[in-house]
Amino acid sequence: MKVLTVVGARPNFMKAAPIIAAINEHNERISAKFDDQRERPGETIRHLLVHTGQHYDDLMSGSLRCC
Repeated sequence: MKVLTVVGARPNFMKAAPIIAAINEHNERISAKFDDQRERPGETIRHLLVHTGQHYDDLMSGSLRCC
């Protein structure tokens, strides 16, 4: 499954955070269950976070790290 999350401002990041955490937790459980991800490709969730830059802030953007 593929999930795209689009955010534009700080409140959107706050709303997206629990969803992203749940996706990461789900994928960790799947990884622990199956050693070879190619064995169960439909079980993991691929996630992409897109920041539109609507309210761009150097300080906030500098604090975001990609996984």
